Amino acid sequence: MANPLLNEQAFKKSVAEEEAGWAAPGAPEAPATWQPPVDDGPVTPYRTARMTVDGAVTASAVLFVLLLAAGVVGWYSVHESVDGTVTFPGWVLAPMLAGFGLVMVSVFRPKLARITAPLYALCQGLVIGVISHVYNSQWHGIAAQAALGTAGVFATMLFLYATRLVRVTDKMRRVVIAATVGVVAIYVVGFIVRLVTGSVSFLDSSSGLSIVLSLVIVGVAAFNLMLDFDMIEQGARAGAPKYMEWFAALGLMVTVVWLYLELLRLLAKLRQR
Repeated sequence: MANPLLNEQAFKKSVAEEEAGWAAPGAPEAPATWQPPVDDGPVTPYRTARMTVDGAVTASAVLFVLLLAAGVVGWYSVHESVDGTVTFPGWVLAPMLAGFGLVMVSVFRPKLARITAPLYALCQGLVIGVISHVYNSQWHGIAAQAALGTAGVFATMLFLYATRLVRVTDKMRRVVIAATVGVVAIYVVGFIVRLVTGSVSFLDSSSGLSIVLSLVIVGVAAFNLMLDFDMIEQGARAGAPKYMEWFAALGLMVTVVWLYLELLRLLAKLRQR
């Protein structure tokens, strides 16, 4: 799937669970006594509060405020000496692993997204703040450039989606999902190579191939945003339960964070040339 959180099956499952209600399979049968029919007009299924696009937007805004607040804390937790030496805080691994764990919990228990999404935003904000400061200490202003670039890509993809200049079709979904799986494979190979050799030239160097690869990954992340927008709209149209707004906002944040980090890496490679 393009995003480990936002996928069509998750929304369909949530709708099915909500509509099952008290009459779901396994409910006790009524006594076998005949009663005359009562006609009170058409019967509609009971529905709790439904997901809306506006609700998902509000939830996303709350998460990004938490992300930025935690990012400031992470930024100032990095110690930079007078000679330019940067001390990477050792505790950053804890929120990094916690963020991954919160995402996995949300995948299997979407109803907990009201809790896991804000916690993820705080954990990921700390990590991004630390990483941004480390990059910025070596290449001044690069964090601001990456943030502006992320905002620009987000706005562009949202405009293209909202105006339907680019339409999300089944073919487009398949292509983006396949490309995303390819990127994940590259990450896995890179991780294994780092364990053996300590570095991965085609990912870490400033060579032309490495820069082209980063551009491709940024492009894949950008088109994942469009799939996210489409899934949010589909969820609202299908009448997904209210808690799916936080689930959707969390999925969108995962993609935005990925896009920001890849832009940061791309800009660092360009600065090295």
